[in-house]
Amino acid sequence: METIRTLQQTVAASKVDHDRIMAEVQAEQTASQNRFQVDLDTSRTDNEELRKVNEELGRELQRIGEHATGEKTPTFPVRARPMHFSQAIMNAVIPTNFMTPKITFTGIEDPEAHITAFHTQMMTLGGSDAMHYKLFMRTFSGTTLDWFISLPNRHITSFD
Repeated sequence: METIRTLQQTVAASKVDHDRIMAEVQAEQTASQNRFQVDLDTSRTDNEELRKVNEELGRELQRIGEHATGEKTPTFPVRARPMHFSQAIMNAVIPTNFMTPKITFTGIEDPEAHITAFHTQMMTLGGSDAMHYKLFMRTFSGTTLDWFISLPNRHITSFD
């Protein structure tokens, strides 16, 4: 009988310890959730402030550019992941080891000479026509690249 009473006391003490530990765990979880929510709210506030500062800096840079040159700085529409090529061209796979022509067109050079140089290099490298279309845009930089990015989606269906 004494053993049963001892076991009952041990079980009761264990239950008290268990309830105390569970209360501590729950209190810590609640505190952790509260800290997380505060951190999340702070992060959102900081992000909103940074977005506003970024917009203001962009406007200031535009204003400085206009002031320095005396003319309005051209702007180009910003799009996420533009899709300038038709789906057939987009489906063309360019092998990872394919050597892209090492020529650049900024808009200052002769466009006909650039196209001729590109076609000559691509003719020696091989590949499909669709591959050539996709690689041609890699030769653009500066205002030419800005122009290319501003083209409507699915605008390019052939090299012509």
